[in-house]
Amino acid sequence: MALRTPEQYFESLRDGRTVWFRGKPVDDVTRHPVIGKATRHGALDFAMAEDPAYRDLAVVEEGGQQYSRFYRIPRSTEDLLLRSRLIEAGTTAGNTLVVLLKEIGTDAIFALLAVTAELDGPYHDRVQRFYEHCRDNDLALSVAQTDAKGDRMLRPSEQEDPDMYLRVVERRADGVVVRGAKFHTSCTTNANEVIVLPTRAMGPEEQDWSIAFAVPVNTPGVRLIASPYGDRETRAMEHPITHEHKMMETMTIFDDVFVPSDRIFLDGDTAAAGALALTFVEYHRFTAVSYKLPLVDAICGAAALAADYNGIASAGHVRDKFARLIAYAETLRAMTEKAAERCVPKPGGQVAPDPMTVNIAKSHFAHGYHEAVQHLQEIAGGLLVTAPGAEDWSTEELRPFLQKYLAGRKGVSGEQRTRLLNFVADLTAGEYGPYQELLAIHAEGSLEAEKLQILRSYQQNGRAAQVIATVAGMAGV
Repeated sequence: MALRTPEQYFESLRDGRTVWFRGKPVDDVTRHPVIGKATRHGALDFAMAEDPAYRDLAVVEEGGQQYSRFYRIPRSTEDLLLRSRLIEAGTTAGNTLVVLLKEIGTDAIFALLAVTAELDGPYHDRVQRFYEHCRDNDLALSVAQTDAKGDRMLRPSEQEDPDMYLRVVERRADGVVVRGAKFHTSCTTNANEVIVLPTRAMGPEEQDWSIAFAVPVNTPGVRLIASPYGDRETRAMEHPITHEHKMMETMTIFDDVFVPSDRIFLDGDTAAAGALALTFVEYHRFTAVSYKLPLVDAICGAAALAADYNGIASAGHVRDKFARLIAYAETLRAMTEKAAERCVPKPGGQVAPDPMTVNIAKSHFAHGYHEAVQHLQEIAGGLLVTAPGAEDWSTEELRPFLQKYLAGRKGVSGEQRTRLLNFVADLTAGEYGPYQELLAIHAEGSLEAEKLQILRSYQQNGRAAQVIATVAGMAGV
């Protein structure tokens, strides 16, 4: 089963997993009114592989086998660029919301393959077998990395409660038992496997916290508490994005979960734990900037349409905002592509996006996103939060007034303008807007984490020393 249909994907989720939503257990995530929406959104990854419009991009044919391009181990700039374009296409199909069901999991697998290739012991072979299992069964994956952390000023081994970072609490001949909780685990409610990674570098005495593994989501002791954020009722006309598309976020609890030996990819190697955490974000921040591209393009396109419909496209301040939005979006796209072109070698013939470039791209996006939203909202106007509702448009007595007074420039009907403004409102002013704004700051690493990686990469690749030496020569010092 190299490729699955959406229906096969749905069926695989009816496996007795333990999911809670607003204090109640969920029997079937595919039929739940909120989680089911996220499940249908996740099915885009599988539907695209069947769609002739995307098949050449979404599917790889290799050695007589077909499998999802997400599982293609990147070995060249071209591999990275095609991966980026597939992420962009999937996010566009999701109306600016990334799917993330195979993207993030394969980021983790690539990092595991690269790091374990340089370790002694059975870990690399285990990762290779797990990779083949996921690829050949077309599995949906999530990643659990961010720990509860407790007191952020204390290390894992210094916490009053040692479970604030996920750890091994028992070692057996056939595996380990782990305990802890991971936060911000996107899509876990509707994934098949969850991959667990260390969240940070570990000290020499922190072997128990230096653990990486994968288990099926329905493993006994794995409990998912799904976030209710964004669960309000939506209407197709008022919420053209969130009526159809959603991603679930969970607090994932590992309550003395047994992990068999063949699913343990790192155990006790404190140095490798830090390397794995860093390598994962090298891949995952490239995924991040790739899925931000349709989002910033949507902001640019919506701003252009709103200005046109409002009759202000030629105004000087609007043209200035257009120029800023275009520069913001196209700089992000250029840096994303450059990160692939500057790819760096990894063990086993892999490549990874250039860490410095991809972190600059991510920082550029994060620091500019709120200003971009501001420009769009200024152009669109106050109707983003004061316009009549879908029920008003369905009322025969009211509809003529709405068509008359909500019309824009000549040729733009009231309904046409309202539908555009509802898209902008859903994108920037409803619950989805703050969700994306918070992701811009915190997802795939904080602003400070990106800054540190830029500094580290600039020093490690020799550019810092080269620039300093050149200036010293110019200055004669």
